[in-house]
Amino acid sequence: MQLANPDAPLDAIAARFHHRMVSIHPFPNGNGRHARLATDLLLEANGAEPFSWGRADLKHEGAARERYIAALRAADARDAAPLLAFVRN
Repeated sequence: MQLANPDAPLDAIAARFHHRMVSIHPFPNGNGRHARLATDLLLEANGAEPFSWGRADLKHEGAARERYIAALRAADARDAAPLLAFVRN
């Protein structure tokens, strides 16, 4: 389990967890909201503050949602840096 690895920062584990949750699309709608909630619960259960998620409304079209989706697409290409930057922005 990644949480048992003391070399991996919790934020990096949580960002990867979020990316995987979004990628599996378990629901017809609300996958991002579900994944953000599950990720914040993971962080809080491990003594960390929830992510700020760009401090913006990600449910509706706009610049913040575009940055969020671009960060998820970068993570699809194995570049987690934009997502890590976005979640604590």
